[in-house]
Amino acid sequence: MSGTKPEIQTKGTITTGFNWSILLGAAFIMATSAIGPGFLTQTAIFTEKFKANFAFAILASIVIDIGAQLNIWRVITMAGKRGQDIANEIVPGLGWLLAFLIALGGLAFNIGNIGGTALGVNVLFNIDLKWGAVISAAIGIAIFWFKEAGKAMDTFAKYLGFLMIALTAYVAVITAPPVGEAVVRAVAPTQMDFLPIITLIGGTVGGYITFAGAHRLLDAGVKGVENLPMVSRASVTGIVITGIMRIILFLAVLGVVAKGVKLDPANPPASAFKLAAGLLGYKFFGLVMWSAAITSVVGAAYTSVTFLQTLFKPIERNRPAWITAFIVISTIIFVVIGKPVNLLVVAGSLNGLILPLSLGTMLWASTQKRIVGEYKHPAWMLAFGIAAFLVATWAGWQSLTGIKALLK
Repeated sequence: MSGTKPEIQTKGTITTGFNWSILLGAAFIMATSAIGPGFLTQTAIFTEKFKANFAFAILASIVIDIGAQLNIWRVITMAGKRGQDIANEIVPGLGWLLAFLIALGGLAFNIGNIGGTALGVNVLFNIDLKWGAVISAAIGIAIFWFKEAGKAMDTFAKYLGFLMIALTAYVAVITAPPVGEAVVRAVAPTQMDFLPIITLIGGTVGGYITFAGAHRLLDAGVKGVENLPMVSRASVTGIVITGIMRIILFLAVLGVVAKGVKLDPANPPASAFKLAAGLLGYKFFGLVMWSAAITSVVGAAYTSVTFLQTLFKPIERNRPAWITAFIVISTIIFVVIGKPVNLLVVAGSLNGLILPLSLGTMLWASTQKRIVGEYKHPAWMLAFGIAAFLVATWAGWQSLTGIKALLK
């Protein structure tokens, strides 16, 4: 490796105009951070439990996700500051708390993400899980040591994101799910709990995930009112990409369980793919799982470290090394301890409980001229964000009983 230090930031430059590459890069780093092993496992488990009614939880979560992400991304890019720095300006010390919670949640998720890469490699090549984890971690680390690490991360996320959607769509077509019933139940469910809704929200915009794309935009120099159209479109695009993958995966699993077939509780999404398309479907699952997991490894490591870097200057000066350490620690913990399926669901739910704090902080900041300058946050968007905040808070409180039940 040459002595050239890898760069992720843009050395203070400010991007202006509409740049589709940056827009899609930010959208996909957010979306692929959300679409990880937990995403696949949660969707399969809840689809088996609620059948077509799960469509309501998906639709409700997408609406709330858009409300949350639009507000958070706008505030961060208009202020030109990272989430933790904004929080510290609102209440001294709040940024430290937020950074700690998000970094801790990112580490917990990354253990599961590393486990997902190991499982994917095992399905594809029958390699031992520990070696699969180590190989995948090395690939994730390598991305951050490219000279143009930001562009490499964007490209990696985009191509693997498209691949996941295409392979899952193929399985969804084969299973021939009851689409008509799912459409009806999306607005008129006969049964639904709060746990799946808050789990989906937590797994999409909770914890570190929603900040992944916003911080990536800052690193690309996207800030200020002249970039509002790109920020808004990128934030919604990230949710739409995640929603498309969620819906396709839901339909693929629904087509299996609607026929009365039981999924393997040891690996629900894998059994759905295998039951739908045999050995080919099982191999497809391995590729989807690996793609989902490795992009989430990259997103979790990148975003967690960006939350710590302005609070600890040594991290900011040596970001690639700290990202490497984050991935290495996650891998060691997985190799030594492992991670059960239920913990992925619980982690998503707990991540959703962080959302009220992070979203509430950004909504408060949107009204502070000393933070956002001359930018005027639209009243309708603030109201949308407040509604998302209230729903997320209420659903998070209600879901605590569900989390306790899963832990028993």
